[in-house]
Amino acid sequence: MKMKKSYLAVPLSAALLIPAAGVSAHGHEDHNKMSHSSGKVSLDVSSPASDLRATLDQLLSEHAYLAVVAMQKGIDGKKDFDQAAAALNQNTDDLSAAVGSVYGDEAGEAFKKIWSSHIGYFVDYVKATGAKDEDAKQKALKELDEYRVEQAAFLDKATEGRLKAADLEAGLKVHITQLLTSFDSYVAGDYDAAYSNMRKAIEHMYMVGEGLSGAIVTQYPDKFKNTKVDTPAADLRAGLNRNFSEHAALAVLAMQKGIDGAKDFDAAAGALNENTEDLSASIGSVYGSEAAQQFKKIWSSHIGYFVDYVKATGAKDDQARDMAVKELDEYRVEQAAFLDAATEGRLKSKDLEEGLKVHIDQLLLAFNSYNEKDYDKTYPAIREAYGHMYGVGEGTATAIVDQFPDKFKGAPAGMPNTGLGGTAESQSSTSNGILWSLLGIAAASILGFFGLRGRRSQQ
Repeated sequence: MKMKKSYLAVPLSAALLIPAAGVSAHGHEDHNKMSHSSGKVSLDVSSPASDLRATLDQLLSEHAYLAVVAMQKGIDGKKDFDQAAAALNQNTDDLSAAVGSVYGDEAGEAFKKIWSSHIGYFVDYVKATGAKDEDAKQKALKELDEYRVEQAAFLDKATEGRLKAADLEAGLKVHITQLLTSFDSYVAGDYDAAYSNMRKAIEHMYMVGEGLSGAIVTQYPDKFKNTKVDTPAADLRAGLNRNFSEHAALAVLAMQKGIDGAKDFDAAAGALNENTEDLSASIGSVYGSEAAQQFKKIWSSHIGYFVDYVKATGAKDDQARDMAVKELDEYRVEQAAFLDAATEGRLKSKDLEEGLKVHIDQLLLAFNSYNEKDYDKTYPAIREAYGHMYGVGEGTATAIVDQFPDKFKGAPAGMPNTGLGGTAESQSSTSNGILWSLLGIAAASILGFFGLRGRRSQQ
């Protein structure tokens, strides 16, 4: 196997890192925030600091997802390995550009060289596994250990000690172990463990994004207008971003596994269902099982229609494919009305329908191009679908914060001291609790304003 440089264009604007002041759900600047100069906590979902965090969250979590996918494609000898690897390389280019926009081009190139090396060592590990070469596997593991020391030293120096090398090494070990465990489990046929560790690897990178963005913002407070990365509003946005983007990532992979008749399809579909269950169960913890089931039904329906589309494609049943597309169109109208009512008009049905069409079209393009073996279209569509969900997360969070401002006046919980997220579980449980409670509030509003019509729930 050989990693190929990708020239797929997904530009990262410096404006993503150093944005203008936040705008509320209604488009009125400064409508839903307190004064930064007063020392009070901002209610902005979008601020210079939270935008930096979101950018790093997106690129780092996408790295974990694409790394798992590329390793699976590599060991299976799939024809789309080169395109999967190219997407992973493009992600590296984008991440390096983000680092360079803060620390300069030279630092960006230095980061890229170090970061790229660990991707190469993962490739070496995959190749050694395929060749059943235990010595080569051990060599790759040794190189990964050396990598994390070098990467930790780079970030410690770049942040002027705000991220400590020892903590960074521990966090990088978590990242490496999660990816290797996911891959080893996949090779061993333990697909439930493979996808469980994939989800953990994706979640862990949100701790990395928070830690790294927090260090940068602390280092350059004026550059980020003295905003914070760890406000309740920023945490809500990050939680929604994670769940929405993971949904898109797992949906694409499950559809690929489905059309291929892969042995791990059930596990991939199970991971996608777990993503849905996480949201539904948390709503139920606040409002009861009936509310959870009602919420789950409307969200699950569009996953079911994608499954119908895959089945129809496999059966070469054009009529069933057309029916699935029709049902997806009906879904987005109902989902749009649902969210418009829930947010009391802060999210408009017309805009939501258009946004949901983008989501649906991106997933169908990723699937259809994969099925047609046009892999050069598949992976740009996957990256676009993943990135699009960060706009969904930001928009939804903005509406919720604008609707319930009193819920977001608490002080930041404080940045973790574990470098790049060495102990993700305890950190994520706190932020998830905030997220789920707030989504529960939104769900209650939804159920009060909009009577759900019965739709089937796909398991």
